[in-house]
This record gives sequence, C-alpha cells and structure tokens, in this order.
Amino acid sequence: MKRLSLGALMLAYACGAHADVFNMIDNQPLSETWLNAGFYSYHFQRDKNLNDSNPGLGAEYRFSTVASVTAGRFYNSDRAYSNYLGMYYQPIKVGPLRIGAVVGGFSGYPKMRDGGWFPALVPTISYEYQRVGVNIAIVPSYKDRLYGALSFQLKLKVFE
Repeated sequence: MKRLSLGALMLAYACGAHADVFNMIDNQPLSETWLNAGFYSYHFQRDKNLNDSNPGLGAEYRFSTVASVTAGRFYNSDRAYSNYLGMYYQPIKVGPLRIGAVVGGFSGYPKMRDGGWFPALVPTISYEYQRVGVNIAIVPSYKDRLYGALSFQLKLKVFE
C-alpha cells in the first residue's frame, strides 16, 4: 500500500513539474454533471480473492472548482451491491490533478455493520480533461472488514 501511495504522489509531483507544485484552487462556482460506470479496484491484499471489477452507475455534480457531490451503486469487492453518497473536497492542485478527499457513506459490505451504512473518509486524486476524467481513490483497509485498494473511476461529463 505504501508503494502504491508513494507512486501516486510521485505521479502527482511529476505532472506538476513544469508548474508551481501544490497550489490552492480558488473556489469558484461551476455546474457540471458527470456520469460513471463504477470502478476498477487494485486491492493491496491480493491473496483475499477480492473482486477487482466493480461495475455500477454513479453521478457526480461539480458545483464549484473545489467541491462536488456524488452518489451511485456498484458491485463491490466482496461481490455484493453497494450504494454510496458523498462529497468531494479537493482544494489542492498539482499540475492538472486535484487532490483532496471524499467524505460520505457506503453500504453493502457484509463484514461492515452487517451490510448497513457506514461513514468513510477516502483520499482522492482527480484528473479532468474536457469531457472525460478519472477519480483515483486511495481506499484504506479497516481491520478484517474492508480491504484497501487503489480505485479508479472513469467518468464522462454529460452537462455543463
């Protein structure tokens, strides 16, 4: 996990090598709607036979240059359906990347609150170019209930 996190930080640094590194983003209003088809997760615990392919349907509404809300449903790593609802806050910019976290709630993980809703704070990196983008979440492990991963979510801007 440390190697992958270090790799993500090195990528963020490399993308910002020709610009000022670590800038704060000026909070300005926006109105963008993005859709996604779930996630691909690379789990840190490769021996657990976890599901890396997490198809689903989700939406993200970016209402400012630093914040957006998100909701969706996907087939999770434990091979059960999950729902999520959250808010991204990404006030830091490194080159073309936005850095921050998403805070919200998830459901559907059998070992976590018997599949019920639970709160989460997940570090994220986002890249957006015109009508396409990707959110990269650095999902931490939690005991034997949730398994850590780098999660990739491709997204498409449908309204501006």
